Amino acid sequence: MGYKIKSRIWIESDDNVLLGEGRVTLLKAIDKMGSLSKAAKSLNISYKKAWQLLDSVNKSAKKPVTINTIGGKGGGGAELTEYGKSLVKAFDEINRNCWAFLDKQLEKIELL
Repeated sequence: MGYKIKSRIWIESDDNVLLGEGRVTLLKAIDKMGSLSKAAKSLNISYKKAWQLLDSVNKSAKKPVTINTIGGKGGGGAELTEYGKSLVKAFDEINRNCWAFLDKQLEKIELL
């Protein structure tokens, strides 16, 4: 019989979610696509939902996570700041380390 531990982590700041898997996925999509609307479309979520998630991250973060440009002839865009990229990288590392820890803890159950 194979056991699994199920867990999700997120980071909060004053009871507001700063980062979680969904927000990090959105930030990665913004980084890849160069725009919030394209990122939302690629993730199959509404622009409004994507904007709310991004706004939540920016309000909870110490520094701006994205640089946004307003639409015009070529359209608007969004890109991650260096701080935003470092948040994504740190979250991914925390998440990996959490899973590695949980896998080790699961051995306690499997050995019973």
